[in-house]
Amino acid sequence: MSHLPAVRFLDRATPPHILTLTLMAGLSALSINVFLPSLPAMAEDFNADYRLMQLSVALYLATNAILQVVIGPVSDRFGRRPVLLVSFALFIFATLGCLFAPTAEAFLAFRMLQAVVSAGIVLSRAVVRDMVPADEAASMIGYVTMGMSLVPMLGPALGGVLDASLGWRANFWLLAGLGLLVTWLIWRDLGETSTRREGGFAAQLRDYPALLTSPRFWGYAGSAMFASGTFFAYLGGAPFVGSEIYHLDPATLGLLFGAAAFGYLFGNGVSGRFSVRLGINRMILFGALITTSGIAISLALHLAGFAHPYVFFGFMIPLGFGNGMVLPSATAGTLSVRPQLAGSASGLGGALMIGGGAALSAYSGTLLSVKSGAVPLLALMLTSSLLSVVAILAVIRRARRLGVVQR
Repeated sequence: MSHLPAVRFLDRATPPHILTLTLMAGLSALSINVFLPSLPAMAEDFNADYRLMQLSVALYLATNAILQVVIGPVSDRFGRRPVLLVSFALFIFATLGCLFAPTAEAFLAFRMLQAVVSAGIVLSRAVVRDMVPADEAASMIGYVTMGMSLVPMLGPALGGVLDASLGWRANFWLLAGLGLLVTWLIWRDLGETSTRREGGFAAQLRDYPALLTSPRFWGYAGSAMFASGTFFAYLGGAPFVGSEIYHLDPATLGLLFGAAAFGYLFGNGVSGRFSVRLGINRMILFGALITTSGIAISLALHLAGFAHPYVFFGFMIPLGFGNGMVLPSATAGTLSVRPQLAGSASGLGGALMIGGGAALSAYSGTLLSVKSGAVPLLALMLTSSLLSVVAILAVIRRARRLGVVQR
């Protein structure tokens, strides 16, 4: 970033501080899971079936995936700053709607609108790519997601404490307060980073097929989608494995469940420190191979009769570690294909990750039974991780064939 002005916090004339970008993305992640321990209390309060309240997760993710496709192109045309400010203002409105919703159906409607906060994840990446080249972008994204990775570990625990102390609405008051804080930070610290394009929105749409027809974009997007799909499959199946197969109590399950997030934190640290030196292609390949090796060893041990919760959850650490290396660099790769469409690439790539991952998460739950043990879940995760390796190898092979120097 030596060609950019020195960063000064709360100064829109300089690049945004990494704290602002991290909080933008972190609030997007926190809104997914902070209230999950409160679902039983919410169902009772709304006098609704628990399965209806569970839709607050599925509907949110579905809306999130759709919005990620839309937010990127809109920000490429109209700028990152106005889209972020409008999105977070709508998020605050939706959160207040959740707080005062009279029925479960009204709550779910406002919950879907809350998904507009996905702009924080999409555009934090696009802002980074606006400022620096691909390798540096992977490094910065690694640091942003390293900070954001604390959210999946701490969010549900914090939500449970708030629910026990103040009731389920305390979680949404927390989200509303953080929404106000992050909106203020965006207003004060984040100036416009994208370059306005001539020719209107029609010109933007004419360029969009260039992104969709790029083999390199689909290679990077595929490596990210299948790597994250491995983790989403784990999220969908691990609770059943821990509670029904290994009979873990909730406290122990909660502790072991965070193993993947623990590995992800350190993988992000490696990505932040070494992406510029290694290059994004090698970083993705090494990360995907680490994930694949960890899952393969776990599957082999289970097939050999060494099924144990420490074996299952312990080998989720390399899964998280590998994903922490893959995802920042794969994201930077998708953004580098057409830099003028960085927002579009971020949105489409994010939609593929969430959409594909959510599908694997739902599917993993259908594979498991007490009799089958953890083997079907591990086999699904291994397949997804292997596809991530195949996707990045296709990118590397194509670059060599074309004589393109890429690391």
